[in-house]
Amino acid sequence: MPHFHRNERAASLPARLSRSWLLVSAASSEEYIANALESESDSILIDLEDGTPENLKDESREKIVELLNGEVSTWVRINGMRTEHWKKDVQTLSNVKGLRGVMLAETEHPDEVTRTAMMMPAGTPVIALVESALGMVNVVDIARAPGTFRLAFGVGDFRRDTGVSDDPIALSYARSQLVLASRVGGLPGPIDGPSLGKHGGSLMSDCAVTSSHGMTGKLLLDPQQAETINIALAPSEEEIQWAREMLAESTNGAVPKDGSYLPRLARARKVSELAKTYGLWRN
Repeated sequence: MPHFHRNERAASLPARLSRSWLLVSAASSEEYIANALESESDSILIDLEDGTPENLKDESREKIVELLNGEVSTWVRINGMRTEHWKKDVQTLSNVKGLRGVMLAETEHPDEVTRTAMMMPAGTPVIALVESALGMVNVVDIARAPGTFRLAFGVGDFRRDTGVSDDPIALSYARSQLVLASRVGGLPGPIDGPSLGKHGGSLMSDCAVTSSHGMTGKLLLDPQQAETINIALAPSEEEIQWAREMLAESTNGAVPKDGSYLPRLARARKVSELAKTYGLWRN
């Protein structure tokens, strides 16, 4: 049996600041799950939904419960409420000790999040995965629902539901809706969908789209993408240098106190805090 050890840097990072969210099929081998836990992914999502074949869901569910009651502490993506598996998922996971939170697939109504949260131990965070036109129309109410911790974008299913292409411009409205709803609901920035099969420059370009819309996390299926996503969704060296200079100048009163001063100062403080959290702020 493999030894399960979580990447210590990632384990200490608050989930509200997690950039890379790695989906790992619950049907995966224990060796694969152990390697995923050691990866640079900020958060790990054991997937009981699309990543687990229909005929393996019951068996995989029991395996994950055993892992979570053992050495493993992680998130789990559960099936949507309109499936026969949702009730089994929440009932089975309600008493495991290593559950960090759940991602609810196919979220379309706010009460789906609230009911899920009520079935789990008090305080269990629920990420609402929005994957349809109806979910997008209701996204502000979903963001405000008791139990909602963060929003995520199920790009593939959303495109299948709506017929929208994968052009960033075509998906811009949906991404912006998630960002606005998160802000209205007082949530961290939303989690964007995965970039399948992309690495290097093409993945950085996708992350730039994510970041430019105000989204602060990204799903992934390949652990080799984690480091690129973490770099792309963290403050850049240029932003950190600007924030350092801004904060230094504000201390000695060298910054002109015009109408943009306070927003710029707030931005500099946020960049500083994020850079320190991600280990990028060097004295």
